[in-house]
Amino acid sequence: MSAIITEKFRKHNANQFHESFSEASANVYYLFIGKATAFTSATTTGSDSSPPTPADAVGETHFYAWDSMLAAKKISSSDITFALPRRNWTNGTVYDMYKHNISSSNTSTSGASNLFDSTFYFMTSDYRVYKVLDNNGGTAYSGAEPTSESTNTFALGGYILKYMYKLTASEAAKYLTTDYIPVSTDSTVSAAATDGAIESLVVTAGSGYTDGTYYVAVFGDGTSQGTSSGAVIRITVSSGSIASFGLTAGTDTTINSAGAGYTFGTVNLGDDFIFSDSSLSSSASLGSGSGGAIEVIISPKEGHGNDAVEELGGHYVMTATTLSQAEGDDITTSNDFRQVGLVVDPTTFGTSTVASDTTARQTYVVKGSSSSGTFEVDEQIVQTTTGAVGKVVEWDSDRSLLYYQQERFSGFGTSVTNSGFTAFSGTNTITGQTSSATLTPSTTTETVTLPNSNTLSLTTGYANPELQPDSGNVIYLENRKPIQRDSDQTEDIKLIIEF
Repeated sequence: MSAIITEKFRKHNANQFHESFSEASANVYYLFIGKATAFTSATTTGSDSSPPTPADAVGETHFYAWDSMLAAKKISSSDITFALPRRNWTNGTVYDMYKHNISSSNTSTSGASNLFDSTFYFMTSDYRVYKVLDNNGGTAYSGAEPTSESTNTFALGGYILKYMYKLTASEAAKYLTTDYIPVSTDSTVSAAATDGAIESLVVTAGSGYTDGTYYVAVFGDGTSQGTSSGAVIRITVSSGSIASFGLTAGTDTTINSAGAGYTFGTVNLGDDFIFSDSSLSSSASLGSGSGGAIEVIISPKEGHGNDAVEELGGHYVMTATTLSQAEGDDITTSNDFRQVGLVVDPTTFGTSTVASDTTARQTYVVKGSSSSGTFEVDEQIVQTTTGAVGKVVEWDSDRSLLYYQQERFSGFGTSVTNSGFTAFSGTNTITGQTSSATLTPSTTTETVTLPNSNTLSLTTGYANPELQPDSGNVIYLENRKPIQRDSDQTEDIKLIIEF
């Protein structure tokens, strides 16, 4: 049994995901960063220079990503957009053209068997996006960079183009990447679109026809199809051949009237269908030529430009999240990260209530009543009396605060002798295994003011993460080479989700 997942299904899923950020009962999404310790063959496999591919497995997405999570930031509905693969305008490039019937047996100029895998649109250097309605028989664009924002199709560079939309400066700054561009619909262009209008043709020239100008109706299912009130093609025959499609009457074969309502259309070049006038009242003949044909290209539903997101294949959703310095003291600037992900509907620690805070710290914290030495980031820490093992994320010597994590790996969070897990607790001394620094945990329940004036609440010297580990659903996970954070640094993290 043969089946396909259609573009409509992809777009439907993208729409549902996009809407889930802002609908009445909206989901809550957090971007998270994690994995302060290096990838190694003995633990996660891979290395920092060649990070492993995350496994779509229960352990990886339900549990382990939480163990190494450093912090999270809520994604608002203003931080998402539909997106497309980026295709830049470059003079001398052969672009595909829009066709409604591209398939494995009717490929595009580039050989694509699907419209949305073809290069039928491009973006110029000033962020205008155009759809190619005719690519001059598959030849290279040759001419000036387009700048027109007309709602009418126009000819340039040997191509026929349709202006779709332009990125605003803020959209470009926030969402533009080397590989993807945001997509939105221009309301002026949309208002000018006509459902089922015929706006492009594919012409087979043939030979032996009688030179002249002719008119022929487009049959099919359009409004007033097959009559002068429907779509009508103006045919130019020169040197015995039907001229290629264009916009110049007398030189090109043009669309005399676009009509409306066509979902399919045919052009018959027989003597009974050819006329010498646009009102189709005076019969004519193309002569005794052969081999010529005119294929009608059907516009997308509601017409070219009505919905740029759907027409250009916007089944990608991009999130754009900025991590600015410490983000309210929740995101460490003392360590690096190697993992990025999305979690939906996590709960506040110790509750079943979906979290709502803008940012969340995901490390554990212990405050010392006394300490000596300087803990090093990523070094192993041990509480010998309890057997607890962990890794240092950050050491705040001014406030005697030790931020740490416990991963499932031996020496990272489990005992090197029996592989068991034990949480840090009580006032037993914690020792850095590289620095030899020591900390005696406090027994005080208190609130500490952090460097950016935010506060940290500790219960008998300890603080838990702000999101409940293993809650919600991790729906996206990406491993990458380490990214070092700094106190004066901002990261722009863009995630592309393809449906």
